[in-house]
Amino acid sequence: MIAKLNGKIDLLHDNYVIVDVNGVGYKVFVIVHTFGMIAGKENVALYTHTYVREDTLALYGFLEIAELEMFELLISISGIGPKAAMGILAIADPKTIGMAVLNEDPSILTRVSGVGKKIAQRVILELKNKIKDMPGSEKAQLESDSDAFEALVAMGYSVSQSREALKAISADIKDVGERVKLALRSLGKK
Repeated sequence: MIAKLNGKIDLLHDNYVIVDVNGVGYKVFVIVHTFGMIAGKENVALYTHTYVREDTLALYGFLEIAELEMFELLISISGIGPKAAMGILAIADPKTIGMAVLNEDPSILTRVSGVGKKIAQRVILELKNKIKDMPGSEKAQLESDSDAFEALVAMGYSVSQSREALKAISADIKDVGERVKLALRSLGKK
């Protein structure tokens, strides 16, 4: 199993990147957010999931371990394949997905093509216990980031802009209003 690739970006294409690691090119499928983050860079380090089925061998890459872990949780659910899991991660970061699961809100999940209400409910049912087991401080961080993320997107900022702005804010700041204010200040500088 290939768990991480670190190499030169050889080619960026619609939904994948070819990473040259010591002369060997690996085709790695990525989400739009990752694509945007690595565009213009020479080298990249990606956490990867090696997906093996009877007729498929594919690599899926992520900049953050949290994205990889959420991807693996999602594809462990019956009815969710790599394409649907990547679609879910393309519209929401792992914290927002986690909060949607805790709040039993299928609306984020059903925005993805191929994920209907039944599958979204199955995702919520199967992931709820796994997310409930998180320590309390992580749950509180999930809630404040999810609310702040939704507020930024509602204000017209893109998913990737909102993610990046919230990542830059210290986890010690729990107040949603303060997180949004700091994110807006950061977004205003760009």
